[in-house]
Amino acid sequence: MHKFFAAFVLALGLLPVLAACGGSTAPTPQIEAEVTSFPPVSVVLDWFPWSNHAGLFIAKDRGYFAAEGLDVDIHPPADPSTVLQTVATGRDDFGINYQTGVLIARQEGVPVVSIAAIVQHPLNSVMSLKGSGITEPKDLAGKTVGWPGIPDNEFLLATMLKSQGKSLDDVELVNVGFDLVPALIGKKVDAIVGAYWVHESISAINQGFPVNIMRMEHYGVPDFYELVLVTNEEKIKENPELVQRFVRAVTRGYQDAIADPQGAVELLKRVRPEVDLAIESPGVDMLAPLWSSDQGVFGWQDETRWVEFAAWMEETGLLKPGSDVSAAFDNSFVAAGQ
Repeated sequence: MHKFFAAFVLALGLLPVLAACGGSTAPTPQIEAEVTSFPPVSVVLDWFPWSNHAGLFIAKDRGYFAAEGLDVDIHPPADPSTVLQTVATGRDDFGINYQTGVLIARQEGVPVVSIAAIVQHPLNSVMSLKGSGITEPKDLAGKTVGWPGIPDNEFLLATMLKSQGKSLDDVELVNVGFDLVPALIGKKVDAIVGAYWVHESISAINQGFPVNIMRMEHYGVPDFYELVLVTNEEKIKENPELVQRFVRAVTRGYQDAIADPQGAVELLKRVRPEVDLAIESPGVDMLAPLWSSDQGVFGWQDETRWVEFAAWMEETGLLKPGSDVSAAFDNSFVAAGQ
């Protein structure tokens, strides 16, 4: 699932990301819309719809956007590599991306801002097959590790190895593209990096291959926001009321999804039939707790975590020194919506 990063890597050397939903398979009643003069609102996802987007689809299906006077279109990207660009130029009003992607984009002069953290902790992970004897990063020494060729994965793995006295020199990286799970279960590699522990792990299990999961923040990588909701600086300045209404409706959608994760993916399946419940139903139960911050507030972003992760990116060379991290995120809309 970390394939989402690939798109933006191709365009800017960065990573393309938001959301999730709640409900039941039965249609939900619509809330009476507020009449306003807001133009239609476009939201571009980071990839195809999955459980992480459920809150957005709940907000639309249950009329939370309409109650704010918003006519919202939610769509996958035609080209994931352009998500931050289309948001920056206003072709899309909002989008989903990564904390890493936002920081790199801003360094390149792309004026995007994170206005809510959707996933509070990393989903990217290292996985190995059960019974392989690989349960910690140090066990990767002398082994092959499949990766999708996305630059940040290399640095993330290097940090995990360093936390246990190893380095990238101790492993052989094999670029398997996005065929991470097939490469692992086919034993073409001993482990993989770039796979989401709430998604690819379930795919492997469903095929009869249980896995060991090594979460990055447990091995030296600073805790970071995997997915964030973004807009551009001009929209925040010129139309803060629209942004506030949008964030308020999205928050309601995610609150519903947090309260009823299984209902959320059932609703998602109803509105997006391509969703695979065999993966999303077990995955959403692992994912839902990550939609709430330590303060119990959906969307909240901690400045310390932005600063610490940016410092790690500078240390690894992913980010140039001297970035204005405080300008990369804006908590005001989440705070005002509580």
